[in-house]
Formats: sequence, structure tokens, C-alpha cells
Amino acid sequence: MENELSLPRGIPADFKKTEETGLTEAEAENRRAAGRGNRTGEDEGKSTIRILRENALTWFNLLNLGLGLLLILAGSYRNMLFLTIVIANTGIAVIQELRARKTIRELKLMNAPKARILREGREKTMPPEDAVEGDLAVFRAGDQIIADGIAVEGAGRAMESLLTGESDEIPKAAGDWLYSGSYLTEGRITVQLVRVGENSYASRLTREARKRKAPESGLMKELKKLIRWDSYALLPLGAALLAKEMLIQKMPFQQAVPPAVAAMLGMIPEGLMLLTSMAMAVGVIRLGKKEVLVQELYGIETLARVDTLCLDKTGTLTTGRMKVESLNPLTPVEGEAREAMSRFLGAFDERSGTLDALRAAVAPGTEKPREVLAFSSARKKSAASFSDGKTLILGAPEYVLEEGEEALTDRARRMAAAGRRVLVLAEAEGSLEGETLPPVSRVLAMPALTDEMRPHVGETVRYFREQGVELKVLSGDNPGTVSRVAAMAGIDGADRAVDARELDDKEKIRDACEKYTVFGRVTPEKKKELVEAMRSRGRFVAMTGDGVNDIPALKAADCSIAMAGGADAARSCAQLTLMRDDFAAVPEIVLEGRRVINNITRSATLFLTKTIFSFLLTFLTLIFPGVYPFQPIQMSLVSSWTVGIPGFFLALEASRERIRGSFLKTVVRRALPGGLAVTLCAALAAQMGRWGASAEACSTMATWTAGILGIAILGRVCLPWRGTRIGITLGAAAGFFLTALLLGRVFFLVPLEGRLLWMTAALSALGTAVYAFGAYLEDKGRNRGNG
Repeated sequence: MENELSLPRGIPADFKKTEETGLTEAEAENRRAAGRGNRTGEDEGKSTIRILRENALTWFNLLNLGLGLLLILAGSYRNMLFLTIVIANTGIAVIQELRARKTIRELKLMNAPKARILREGREKTMPPEDAVEGDLAVFRAGDQIIADGIAVEGAGRAMESLLTGESDEIPKAAGDWLYSGSYLTEGRITVQLVRVGENSYASRLTREARKRKAPESGLMKELKKLIRWDSYALLPLGAALLAKEMLIQKMPFQQAVPPAVAAMLGMIPEGLMLLTSMAMAVGVIRLGKKEVLVQELYGIETLARVDTLCLDKTGTLTTGRMKVESLNPLTPVEGEAREAMSRFLGAFDERSGTLDALRAAVAPGTEKPREVLAFSSARKKSAASFSDGKTLILGAPEYVLEEGEEALTDRARRMAAAGRRVLVLAEAEGSLEGETLPPVSRVLAMPALTDEMRPHVGETVRYFREQGVELKVLSGDNPGTVSRVAAMAGIDGADRAVDARELDDKEKIRDACEKYTVFGRVTPEKKKELVEAMRSRGRFVAMTGDGVNDIPALKAADCSIAMAGGADAARSCAQLTLMRDDFAAVPEIVLEGRRVINNITRSATLFLTKTIFSFLLTFLTLIFPGVYPFQPIQMSLVSSWTVGIPGFFLALEASRERIRGSFLKTVVRRALPGGLAVTLCAALAAQMGRWGASAEACSTMATWTAGILGIAILGRVCLPWRGTRIGITLGAAAGFFLTALLLGRVFFLVPLEGRLLWMTAALSALGTAVYAFGAYLEDKGRNRGNG
């Protein structure tokens, strides 16, 4: 009995071959109704319930609810204002994530692969889920197999690495199985679908073949680490503070609860995780409007850190469309080369930029070949054998011309150096035997093709140069041709080109990554090795591509970007897909990623400042006599105007700076001076009771100084100041002062007069000076570290 998770082998005993014309529409409908369709339970993203649950039932939200329950028991209802902020933050995050999911689904529908199915003698294009068991599906190079089936016609090669882990291409011919989740790398095969939908091998493996494991978000890892540390200390400190107030200070429960709750509220970086999720979701929505599909919500983070961008020439720098400049016949008989090219083109029905350009120049013939060897990125040539015993070969000069053809080789090199893509059409006596070609007997022509450059490619390249992102071009074409195209695009170092065939060991590959900009004659496996070598040198590498030959490199890169017009398989393994099929969209993607990470870093600095001073102040209150100086509603006042509201607007602002260093180290370093300054001022305000100030006055002084310092910290976080950031700072300052002055009694603030007013001003000035000095030292240390 076949193992449930084993690949099907051999033709099943009950296999009944479908007629060559395919199923009728009626037969297909009956099979679909009988549950024999190709629809699967493929992941459509998070459900609404899951989004609600993940955003609402967080550890900190539950903790806030617990603190609210304590305040209810203590009868301190006014102090529960913070719960409205928690609810608002959660609601905003849920709405944004639902919008992001809607955007992703709409773009995925646009980006969905199509299946070519034979029905009633006609080839029809339809969504893969509309296929049924027994359908005849036609696959060409670059197509992803949509269900398990048996080849009934044609031949080619399939890559099954996503299923088996083996990187070798597997030859396929009539009678062989092809598996969903694999993809065709060459040839054309008609497959009868046998195991469809949930019965396919890939579906039983949770369709791992069509998914990449989402890269773990470094930002979220560090945020979770921060929250874990915070959680370990928060409850014990809060409980200890409550115990001190009740057992040592002899305060009744109703009076002891609000300060203890305020201390714990201050330690919670409430809203930070929600703000991060929201910023990511907004990024996905913004990119969606620019027709960029982001497969994972946190996949946007990878865009921000790119310092090396690897490009495929065809489809990225160029449109993928080519034009035959000249056929360059080499035979004495006029028209012989053109006739041979027509005969060759008639043997193939694959679509590619090269074949389409040749077909536009030479009409394909109608003669059927005896044997065909399809083009592959590794072989760099294709061939067709005919009934008269002759074989025609078309491919790259280096892979077709044999030794002793120095004159033709030099001519091809000169043409390539001038930016032409050069091919060789040769004739051989004899027929193909599998993948073995007979020796070339004569060269018939050297067609020269020119690439069409993408519009605005020069502006895009210039942008990356200004941003310090290094560009590398990896192509299967002649290095001279690629170098010329790279130069036309304005890529720095375009003259530093190498033939990747010379890079025959890992050390040479690593050295070449630093020395060269252009890599020609790159095989799919070599592309992957080059990307891995760059990553091993500490680079953060993005890879763009649109063909099957780009898939290994796309999977190896930190960030993978596919073109919508490329192969189905390339799109399915990429983190991002450019729906406009335009390289000029990549800068917009990088900018969006930088905006998200830089702005979350700024906002996190504000959140962490509050967390640091709350922890330190709680420690001091436990050690020294006195009561924690804040009420929960006062903490809500300060954090709303100096952290939450400005943090929300900062998270949506434009930002172009490159990402540097560890997120967690950066925000802790930036938040520490402010946290220390607020701790000092609030602790001194709490001690004013020893000089006759009431508990309400001490609390009011601490709130005013914390708010004023919070505005100062916000002002520094907003540097360099410009229109939006000035507005955020002034708006937050106005909001805090007006709320505190006009609604002071709501927040348990009392009027300060005489000595207490001057003391508050002095504490604010002292705190500002301490913060400015600490910020100066932090800036100096950061600049020294960068230097």
C-alpha cells in the first residue's frame, strides 16, 4: 500500500486515458459536482475572527483589563480612562489589518496563475481551481504544475526541489508523473490530471510547494523580546508597590490601588505592538495602490534593509522584448539561412522574448520535427531534428561554436560588446539522442538582437546610487552584452564584468562578489551561489527576476521581487510581485519599507521612554519613603499627548533614511536619556511632601514636569524638523497644555501657586538640561560608533 505522504509512482491500475480532444464541458461539470475538482482549502490569509483575536486578546490588553478590574474594586472609575485608549488602538489596528488583507486578496486574484486546459479539442485558459480530474493540461517552461498527473504527450524537465529538496531538474516524458508544486523548466508537456485538489501530493503536505516559509521578522522578534523582559518585571514590581503602600504606608485599599496601577500602566508600552502592526498594514495598503503585491504583512520589513540589489537583465533592466537587428547569414546560397531559421522556429511553440523576436523577423515553417530539445538556462541552446537526418541548433555562441571557429567567436564577441545579443544557428548531420547533440557541421547564421530598455530605468538606477544601494547584474547572456546594457542603464562599474563560468569554486565566487558588478553566462545554480556569497559577506540582498532560471536565487535572497509578467513559479516563490511589471516601482517599495521601520523606531523611542522612567520610578518608590506620584488618569494624559497620538502620526510619515543597527539597541539608547530625566524630576516632585506640599500637589507637579519633558523628547525624536514634524510637536504641546489647564480637575490636577509653581518650573528646567546633556552624550557615542 502506498504511503500517505509518498510521491505517486507508476500508472494506476484504474487509469483511463482521456480522449485527445480532452473532456467535454458537460463531463467537467459532472466531475466538479461529484467533488473531483481541483479546488483546495488553500490559505486565504487570516480570518476575521483570527485578526480580531490576535489584536484584542494580547497579553497587554488582558493586563490592562485586569488593572481596570482592580480600579473597579477600588471604586476609582475616573482612572479607567486608559481603557478607552486601549480599545481605540485595538480597533484601529484591526481595521487596518482587515484593509491590508482585502488589498492582498485583490492583488493575489490579479496575480493568480492560469491553467491551459484542453476541452472539446480547444485549449482554454482558466483558473487552476476550475480544472477537474481527467482534464488534459498543457504546461510550458515556467508553468507551475497545478495537480498531480501523468504526462501523455511531449517532453521536458521539471524542478521538484520544493517537494523533494533535490536541486536537479528531472527529465519528463510520456508515462511520467508530474507533481503539483513542481514547475516545468523546459519543454512542453500535456498532462492528464489524476490527483486533484486536496488529493494532490502538495496539498497533503499543506501545499508547502507553493509557499515560502515567511522570513521571521527581525523587528517583531526584538519587540517580543522587549515585551518578554517587560512582562517578567512588571507584575512583581506592581505587586510589591501595592504591598508596600498597604503594609508599610498603611494606606487603605481604595487609595493604594490607583498609584500601583499607574506604575504598571507606565511600564506597559501599550500600543507599540498595535502601532507596529498598523504601520505594516498601512505599508501593504500603500504598496497595493501602487500595484505591488506583498505576500506577507511583515514581509515589508525586508525591503527597508536592502544594501545590495541583484538584477536580472532581461525583464528587469530591459522589457524582455527584443528585435532582430540582422540575421547575419553565413551561407553562400541566398535565402538558405532564412529557410533554416523558419524550419527551426516551426518546431517550437514556446513563448519567449528571443523566439518571439525571431518569429517577427522570420515566419515559422510548418514541418514537424522528429525530436526536439527545448532551451534551458543551463544548456543555453535548443535543437530540433528532422526527417531528413539533419539537426538545427540555436544557442549562445560559446555553447554552439566548436574549437577552431576563432573568427566567428571574435565576431560574436565584438557584436556582444556593442550591446547586441548574439545567437548562432548551426546545422548538424544526425539526430538528437536524448540530450546528446550530433557535432556541428556548419554555421548558418549569427542573428543579432537588440534589447528594449525599460522606460525610466536610468532614473531608478540613479536613485539606488544616491541611496548607497549597490547594484549587481546577474544574467545568462554574454558578459559583454550584459555590460553594455548595464552601462546604458547607468549602473556604476558596468565595465567590471566577468564570465561566471570562470568562477568554479566558492572562494572565487566570494571574491568576485566584491570585485565585479556584471556577471554573464550565469546558470540558475550559479545565481543562487552568488546571492548566498553576498549574504555571507554581511550584505542584505534583494533579488529581482521573472523567469524559471531566477527561482533558486529568489529563494536564496533576503528579499525576492518578481515581475507579474514572468513565470508562474517565479511569482509564487517571491515575497513581492510587481503587478505593473516595471522595475521603476522598486524604489517605491524600498522607500515604503524604510518609512515603516524608521518611523516605528521613532515611535518606539517615545513608548520606551515612558517604560524606562516608570520602571526606575517604581524602584525608587520601593526603596525610599513616599508614594508613587502618578494617578492612572494622569499617566494616560501624559502618554496620550507625548507618546500615543504623536507616535501614531510619526508612524505614517515619509522617511528615506537607510536602516542601520539593531532596532532594540537603537531605541533603548535613544530612550535612556529621557527616561532618566523624567525619573529624576518625578522623584523630586514626589519628595515635595516633606516640605509641606499635599499629595495632590506632588502628583500635579510630577504630571506637569513629565508632560513638559515628554514634549522636549518628542521634539528631539522629530529631528530634523520640517513641516509635518513641527506640526506634530506643536500639536502635541498644545494638546497637553490645553487639556491640563482646561480639564485639570478631571485628571486630579490642582492649581499650583507661589513656591510650588516656581518649583515645577525649576524641575522642568532641570529635567530638560539633564535630558539635553544625556542626548548630547548619546549622539556623540552614536557618531563615534558610526565612525
